[in-house]
Amino acid sequence: MMLKSKLLFSVALIGGFLSTVSVAGAIETKARNMILMDYDTGQYLYTKDAEKMIPPASMSKLMTIYILFSKLGDGSLSLDDTFTVSENAWRKGGAASGGSTMFLALGSKVRVEDLLKGIIIQSGNDACIVAAENLAGTEEDFADMMNKKAKEIGLNNSHFVNATGLPHPDHRMSVEDLAKLSRRIISEFPQYYHLFSQKEFVYNNIRQGNRNPLLYNMPYADGLKTGHTEEAGFCLTASAKKGDRRLISVMTGLSSMKERSEEANKIMSWGFREFDNYTILKKGAKVADIPVWYGASKDVPMVVSEDVVRTLKKSKSDEVKLIASYDKPVKAPVKAGQQLGVVKVELPGQDTLEVPLVAAADVAEVGLWGRIRKNLSYLLLGND
Repeated sequence: MMLKSKLLFSVALIGGFLSTVSVAGAIETKARNMILMDYDTGQYLYTKDAEKMIPPASMSKLMTIYILFSKLGDGSLSLDDTFTVSENAWRKGGAASGGSTMFLALGSKVRVEDLLKGIIIQSGNDACIVAAENLAGTEEDFADMMNKKAKEIGLNNSHFVNATGLPHPDHRMSVEDLAKLSRRIISEFPQYYHLFSQKEFVYNNIRQGNRNPLLYNMPYADGLKTGHTEEAGFCLTASAKKGDRRLISVMTGLSSMKERSEEANKIMSWGFREFDNYTILKKGAKVADIPVWYGASKDVPMVVSEDVVRTLKKSKSDEVKLIASYDKPVKAPVKAGQQLGVVKVELPGQDTLEVPLVAAADVAEVGLWGRIRKNLSYLLLGND
């Protein structure tokens, strides 16, 4: 007879699933739009109009950087390649334009590595336009490339019309997309990520400092990009790693550089202080031995199919509940990896999830005489 079994068990918390952690009495922020994400789990610790498409200012340069990194990664571009500075890039992005600039000279040739530093550290509009024109022919065609890449990587609330983030009514991103993009930059291009923590860069004998305030007032901050226009306000996409944990935050609409710095520090500190990552289930951990009908082995271990790591509020980490549900016995033959049940994971402030429980080994079916012997054993001795 098939029996339905449930097993309530506890787990010692040791500590790509995107979810929002519901936090009663969450921290308040002056930012117009904001998101705080745990890098490892991808979970959102705090959101405020995170999906709204807003003017991203220079933070959208992260997509220009991502495309450059992608070209370096696939070998179609090298750090030593040189790009020519056109008159359009010089006029539109140079010092006379009044925006952030790398101070590139008209007609000069500049190495890709220097362009990257000029974009990341100095937020050079001229550097972005030079990269766009040399990679795609025109900045407009490069924007098409940006939009195509955004669609490929799941940025659903972004639309680009330029490489710089200069104001345009159709140039928009959400802070959620900026957080997702930052996570990709960090995970996919660790060999270049150190550029974001460089505090200054000298080009054409002009020294400029990195505008990211957290690099100066938070010792474990290491990226990513500031932004500012009249419409967007003072903005920041930031990342910091403290011990084994990394957080990513994006905020817009602050009234001053001072307020941006204070809010970024407050939000990051709160995230590290109030939350941690916990290993809820470990792949391969045995939950039970399941009897096998007509099996060469009497039973088969049932194990967890995957690691489950979640970001939880520290004060709620003891409220996790695990309930295993499965049928027994199982009929032979059994294949390793065959699903035998599920474990329901109830997490405080989050959606309940179900994780498959699987057989840890193969169990062959016995032959006719083996089945006869097992039937006799059951009838005479009551053995399974």
